[in-house]
Amino acid sequence: MNKQKHPARRSITLINILSILLIMFFLGACQSSGINRLSSSGENRALELANNARHEDAANIYISLAEDANRSKKERLVLLAIEQWLDAGNLSKAEQANINIQPLSNSSLTFISETNSAAFNLYRGNAEKALEILNPMSEKTLPLRDRLRVEMLRADAWIQKKNPARAIELMELREAWISDPDQIKTNRNRLWKGLLYSDPKILRNALDGEIDEQTRAWLNLGLLAASTGQQGIGWNNGLFRWRIANPSHPALTAIDEKKIFDDELLIYPKKIALILSLSGHTGKPGEAIKNGFFGAYFAAASVLDDQQSIQIYNIDFEGDASKAYQKAVSNGAEFIVGPLLKKNVNELINNTLISIPVLTLNYLLNDIPTPPNFYQFALAPEDEVLSTAKRVLGDGYNRAVALVPDNDWGRRVLQSFTIEFEDLGGSILDYQIYPLEKQDFSNEIEDLMGLSNSLNRYQRLRENIGNNLQFNPRRRQDAEIIFLAAAAGPGRLLKSQLKFHYSGDIPVYSTSSIYSLDGRSNADLNGIMFADIPWLIDPQPWVRYLPEIYSKNWPEEKRLSRLHAMGYDAYNLVTALFANQNNGMNELNGATGSLFLDQQGRIHRRLAWAQFQGGQTIALPNQEDIGGPIQDNSSFSKDINSTIKETFLND
Repeated sequence: MNKQKHPARRSITLINILSILLIMFFLGACQSSGINRLSSSGENRALELANNARHEDAANIYISLAEDANRSKKERLVLLAIEQWLDAGNLSKAEQANINIQPLSNSSLTFISETNSAAFNLYRGNAEKALEILNPMSEKTLPLRDRLRVEMLRADAWIQKKNPARAIELMELREAWISDPDQIKTNRNRLWKGLLYSDPKILRNALDGEIDEQTRAWLNLGLLAASTGQQGIGWNNGLFRWRIANPSHPALTAIDEKKIFDDELLIYPKKIALILSLSGHTGKPGEAIKNGFFGAYFAAASVLDDQQSIQIYNIDFEGDASKAYQKAVSNGAEFIVGPLLKKNVNELINNTLISIPVLTLNYLLNDIPTPPNFYQFALAPEDEVLSTAKRVLGDGYNRAVALVPDNDWGRRVLQSFTIEFEDLGGSILDYQIYPLEKQDFSNEIEDLMGLSNSLNRYQRLRENIGNNLQFNPRRRQDAEIIFLAAAAGPGRLLKSQLKFHYSGDIPVYSTSSIYSLDGRSNADLNGIMFADIPWLIDPQPWVRYLPEIYSKNWPEEKRLSRLHAMGYDAYNLVTALFANQNNGMNELNGATGSLFLDQQGRIHRRLAWAQFQGGQTIALPNQEDIGGPIQDNSSFSKDINSTIKETFLND
């Protein structure tokens, strides 16, 4: 493979004619892509950022440079910006820029145009079309940069085509052409993320093929990670054994150091007690928690060294939460999960000596001191509010107004959002509390958006002048976003009425309460961005099949999907907390969010983000570069791990 070299001195003498011809040969090869000679410090900076996987930043530099460039250079810079947005996972910006691409004036730009086309096809899930573009390129003699890009995209295509072994082969070949240690690590990271995106069943099937030992080790580790989400007892103990078998494997440099928890096998509780109210009006939420809990158990059972038993205690039969806890302890439970209701949680802490670890499924009513082995996990709106405050500021907005309902929940959310947003540097300009018994919120919206003042000025002018005046109310201009705390019903009305009152162009942020799972159209909510659990918004590969299973087999629990996810996470929290007692807890990538433990024993969540578009919920990317392989955005994979599915459904 020829590497590009550009000599600084080019004196034309008879002695140097041979050297000049050689230089021309190299330059001719480089011109096949038209992107290898950087003409400014800005382009050098963009290339440096791209090589360090900071693709969004690189794209922004390229597109900025393109604004003042002549046509030929502008085409190249825009194509480079599109390339970097595609690598960053920012498909919308890439598509927007690509719309304005005219027929190329310079044939030397064909290469980057075609590789961008291949990447767009990968985003559409058309790996076959992408390979039709890329395979002929791979057979040509290419400059190093072009060779690396072609093989990277080919590997992405083979991941989509469910042939991870071929993707590993291509990425290992690609690594052989790289000398820079940082780029080698980036290459391995991209391959690793490709395996993490893969369905465990696909990885398992790939192990049946004729493959070399290094590829087999990649696949085994990928299968372990994709099946466990790189967390829990299965991941830790499986990784411990894998590292012993593969002490110098290149994949070791790709694993996030935060995912390598211990250099020893983790212990876990062999007996778990689940304390819930399963009767009366509180029975349905309890059943949903239980179903989620057992879903996680069946997913983990195959990787446990010793059998684990789970005993269920119905609080309604045992008398109260304290009695249920004591009975579980007397029966040998090593860890207790529950109860769910706040009153039962307070009952437990007030009437019970906590002798073994417990994970309650709600927070205590008051911040009272708790023993070290008393943990609290809740789907608290405060976590969503903090996530919203960070998202708003991360999106570049600093000034907000708020609309909240006239109830305790609304005031609680308003207080929390005000504190979090202002602590992070934002400013709450105004708020309005709307009555839930009404359907016309004109007064509240007019006051919030400054329309009342505009109308009053109009009335005064009309009275003084005495003629009909042409009048368009003017809303306040200082508010950058609206924080809307609402359930789906009032939310539909409020969003429509905001548009009617000249405020439809202001971004609206909300919490999970806006997404009701009631089966109704969400078209009236279009544009609203909201925080919610990954289970509903963008499920991780290791749980992607579960929401569909729950929806199909327990349709009556559809509106309780968040409790399914909570139960699922509760099981995985047991292992994390049990194995790290008195030493904190590593962050857990859960179905309800990214979970972490504070010093008071409370589990908190970082949420996923979505937006209503066309009446549907569309997952929004996080505010960091992904830097992984291109995934099929056209739909989620429907493949299901049959072993876990059958075990779960037959229980």
